[in-house]
Amino acid sequence: MSEFFASVKQCLCECDPQYKQELTIELVEKWQDSLIDPNVIELTQQLYVVGRPSKPRLVAPRELPRRSIHSSGGVAALVHAIAHIEFNAINLALDAIYRFGHLPEAYYHDWLKVAGEEAYHFSLVNEHLQSLGYQYGDFNAHDGLWEIAEQTKHDALVRMALVPRVFEARGLDVTPSIIEKFRSIGDNKAVEILETILRDEIGHVEIGTRWFNYLCKQRNLPYDETFIDLVSKFLKGSIILPLHREFRIKAGFSNNELNLLEGLASSPNHS
Repeated sequence: MSEFFASVKQCLCECDPQYKQELTIELVEKWQDSLIDPNVIELTQQLYVVGRPSKPRLVAPRELPRRSIHSSGGVAALVHAIAHIEFNAINLALDAIYRFGHLPEAYYHDWLKVAGEEAYHFSLVNEHLQSLGYQYGDFNAHDGLWEIAEQTKHDALVRMALVPRVFEARGLDVTPSIIEKFRSIGDNKAVEILETILRDEIGHVEIGTRWFNYLCKQRNLPYDETFIDLVSKFLKGSIILPLHREFRIKAGFSNNELNLLEGLASSPNHS
C-alpha cells in the first residue's frame, strides 16, 4: 500500500474529531503537489471502519427535536448540526479517495482538496460551537450522509451522482436561508462561516459533477438521463424543492437536469 493511501486510511480511521481534522490538513499539505499513483490501490484497501467519536449519539432524523433559533440552545443545536455535517464531509471526501481505484490522478487531487476544505470548515464551526459553551457531541445527530456513502460504495459513478450532486447540493439550496436566520439574530460569526462554506461547497459539487460526467463519458452513458435514473432508483423522496438554480448551475448542473429534478420531485409517485 502506498504511503499516500495509508495516510488517507489513518485519517479515515481516526475517531477524535479535532485530531482527524488536523491529520487531514497535514495530509493535504504534504500531498497537494505530489505524485499520486492511483494504480497502487487494492481491493483490500477498501476494508476499514470509519472513525468517529462516541458522541454525538446517532438517532433517526424524526427523533431530533425542533428548536427555535431564538433560544441559546436552539442556536447551539443548529451550529452543532452544521458541525456534524462538516465532520461527515471530511470522511466522505477521504472515502471518495480511498474507496475507488484506477481513476486519473486529478481525481485524487480534487478530492484531497475537498477533504482539506471540509476539515477547515469543521474547525471553523467547531470553534464557534465552543464559543457558545458547547462541544461537538453535546446534541444528538443523524447518520443520513454516511448511510448514503455505504449505499454507493460499490461504484464511483453512483457515488459522484448521489453524494455531491444530491446531498451536498442540497446545502446549496438551504444555506442561504440559514445564513439569513443567523443574520436575523445578529450572529455575524456564523454568517461569515456559512458564507465561506457556501462558496467552497459550490466548488465541491462542481467536482462531483466533473467526475460524474467523466465516468458517464467513459461508459458511454448520457449525463442527464443517467443522473435522474440514479436519483429515482436510490433516493425517492430525497429531492426537496425549491432548488437554488443559480448555485446549482455554477456547480455544473444543466438547466435540463434541474427541470428533470423538479419534475421528479413534483411527480405523483414522489414520496
